[in-house]
Amino acid sequence: MNIHLLPKKDSKASIWSGGLTYEYMIYPETANYTNRDFTFRISSATIEEVPSVFTKFKGYHRYLVMLDNSLYIEVNKEKKVHEKYEIMEFNSDDEVTSYTKGIDFNWMVSEKISHHKLEITNGYQNCNVPVIILFSFDTTVIKINEKSYDLEPHDLLVIENPEKENIMLHFSNECLFGILDF
Repeated sequence: MNIHLLPKKDSKASIWSGGLTYEYMIYPETANYTNRDFTFRISSATIEEVPSVFTKFKGYHRYLVMLDNSLYIEVNKEKKVHEKYEIMEFNSDDEVTSYTKGIDFNWMVSEKISHHKLEITNGYQNCNVPVIILFSFDTTVIKINEKSYDLEPHDLLVIENPEKENIMLHFSNECLFGILDF
């Protein structure tokens, strides 16, 4: 099992058409964002332009969570509103336009991966999947099999568990909890 603690403060900014994006992780490490050859990518972005058209990624499923306010968005010409911390799912090839400024969490997963899910959790989780992602909304202590990790707001913890060992997780606060099984 490999555990990666990826602090927000260590992520590097890149420019996208609507603001800045901060990549936490691209998997596998040999993948390239520009080539769109990754299994998954985790990032956070600022939405600074209104309206902002989201970049399309054919062949990817996308999860997006606003971290600071509600999201007024249009997906394939259908208007929607997502509240702060509400998980939005869409096909990354959809026509998506945001009418809100703010900060988001963004997880893109290749459509080749059939089992993935993102939810908000607190308390306990017990799982045995190859990849677990944990994203903190606030200062959070996460225990993994009794070992503690301290996360600041918007830090990411990724557990690679290729042997599918049983992992016991405990959270001191709500956070995003994602799993990938491949």
